[in-house]
Amino acid sequence: MVDIIPNRDARRLFLSLHALSESPGRPFRRKDLPELVHRIGFVQVDSIRTVERAHHHILFSRTTAYKPEWLHHHIERERSLFENWTHDASVIPVEFYRYWKPKFARTRDRLMSRDWWRERLGEDYEETCSRIRAHIVENGPVRSRDLTVGESHHDGSDANMAWWGWKPSKSALEHLWRTGELAVSAREGFQKVYDIASNVVPAEHFEPVVHEAEFIDWACRSALERLGFATPGELAAYWDAISPAEAKAWAERQTADVAIQVEVENADGSLRQHLARPDALDLMATAPTPPGRIRFLSPFDPALRDRKRLQRLFGYDYRIEVFVPEAQREYGYYVFPMLEGDKLVGRIDMKADRPAGVLRVRKHWLEPRLSLTTQRKARMEAELVRWLKYLGLERAKGDGFEVAL
Repeated sequence: MVDIIPNRDARRLFLSLHALSESPGRPFRRKDLPELVHRIGFVQVDSIRTVERAHHHILFSRTTAYKPEWLHHHIERERSLFENWTHDASVIPVEFYRYWKPKFARTRDRLMSRDWWRERLGEDYEETCSRIRAHIVENGPVRSRDLTVGESHHDGSDANMAWWGWKPSKSALEHLWRTGELAVSAREGFQKVYDIASNVVPAEHFEPVVHEAEFIDWACRSALERLGFATPGELAAYWDAISPAEAKAWAERQTADVAIQVEVENADGSLRQHLARPDALDLMATAPTPPGRIRFLSPFDPALRDRKRLQRLFGYDYRIEVFVPEAQREYGYYVFPMLEGDKLVGRIDMKADRPAGVLRVRKHWLEPRLSLTTQRKARMEAELVRWLKYLGLERAKGDGFEVAL
């Protein structure tokens, strides 16, 4: 017989592994940041700043002591973190760089099989990439705008095309970064500064060679360590580094000292078979009770990334509506899930009006059968105050809320 993990215990274990069970007000210093990123695995990078960019928001949700310059310090000076790709652009512990080398090779094959990339790189992409490599070797780190001034798109247009209308040099820089030849050495504003990877990644992490079997084993073990319990498909999706078939084959080979079989109760009461880390039941028994406070989570928080798992485990249906036409949005452009204790209880639409010094609360929604009790409203107001302090704004107002520092 396999052990059954009740839904509440499963939620608490998962939140604990994602550093969402401790008080965000606990003591925390700049030197502690790499360990936090290592614990949750990765921090997604995103440019949208409706309230705060995702990478800073994710970290602030876990520790209110966090300052954005700490992340830049560890990427640009300490080199304890690096930027590359999981399922999207992310900040990753530098000790994982060796495992990105097999991933780079897979990414190179995958990108060059896609018409989207080939069209933007052009037929002479090898010459373009060689030219950029030589330029960086001779002149040092570059931004895309250093190379694309006066450069036309492949259709001959010099128009300022939206989103993915990249010019050849920009496309080549991104291709070389995604495939490991370049690394992000810094950011100026939000613009990446690219350098030769060996100039950025410390030698002890850059030089080791990892073979395919070790890479697959690491991808599955490290994902299971952070998820606590998972299906093979969820293991594969965690880093977006291996295929579901590879994860399934790995799972079938494992003994109980690496992974055990459990059944996890879903939010609807049904059971689903999972692999679990061998100490999952012990961790479940000792996982702290998440604080009752409310946290506004980033839409890109790693605990929310797998939307199907999120719905199964928490009974919470969430999608980000940035790319949904306004008339078709159910909630709003950039709406934040609300975590209260070990439950996702609603969502809130906010926007930082920095010139006015106001955090505008456009609207909030609670999950079915929940109401805005006096206690819950006070918890939401306390979270608004925490965000005011972090953002340097004076007051939050709208949709029945008004608080000030």
